[in-house]
Amino acid sequence: MSRVTTRRKTTRLSPGGRIERPDTLAVEEPLEVRVDGRSLTVTMRTPGDDIDLVHGFLFGEGIIATAEDIVTARYCAGTDEQGRNTYNVLDLRLRTPVPIHTRNFLTTGACGLCGKSALDEVRTHSRFPIPHDTEKVDTAVLAGLPARLRAGQKLFDVTGGLHAAGLFTTDGTLLALREDIGRHNAVDKVIGWAVRENRIPAHDLMLVVSSRASFELAQKAVMAGIPVLAAVSAPSSLAVDLAAEAELTLVGFLRGETMNIYTGEHRLT
Repeated sequence: MSRVTTRRKTTRLSPGGRIERPDTLAVEEPLEVRVDGRSLTVTMRTPGDDIDLVHGFLFGEGIIATAEDIVTARYCAGTDEQGRNTYNVLDLRLRTPVPIHTRNFLTTGACGLCGKSALDEVRTHSRFPIPHDTEKVDTAVLAGLPARLRAGQKLFDVTGGLHAAGLFTTDGTLLALREDIGRHNAVDKVIGWAVRENRIPAHDLMLVVSSRASFELAQKAVMAGIPVLAAVSAPSSLAVDLAAEAELTLVGFLRGETMNIYTGEHRLT
């Protein structure tokens, strides 16, 4: 299995002078996802938790509804220049075959929507609508979640280059945290964990991300039935529109004791 970090030479310039030293970087490698032997997509990701990643990705695309929909998941032959398996090709066999529309372009670590042929494909309908009356969340609890998320970012500590996503209960208990160079991959990984742990629909959980809240992240929360999405940075206009339509509580700029509530304020106390 590929390492999640690697070392590269760097020259550091500072007022104190010039220092040549190795630097620890987050690994970015492609993962080709195949379904029943047919290539579905290629995503750039940080290796690790690939099984969670594909469960979350396929769930978010509406291809699977539960973990039982995937019969097997195995790494296929994919070798580097030395002939070693790169573990960068993952083939899934579904219990019930479904039509697969291959994405046309490489999915990067920055944007999980690259290659979508039409906006209509993006607005996937959730099997688990978010109930209006879910458990209330204390804003004091919510304010403390970014610090808890940051405390669990072990790879960020050594690389400074990874996004994180965490699933929390409404009392602030952290259930799952994943890191990845792509923010959408980090979210897929924690939602994939929830799928495999039979925690979907996740009407009793909150999703916290260390990035901005894009439309895609809001969509993934809605697909999983998660009622609260909180981000340390800004949301996009389309994310706010989707959150309003789906009755998702969307919080941005969650930093210290301040936050912006864009939609779903009725869930916060």
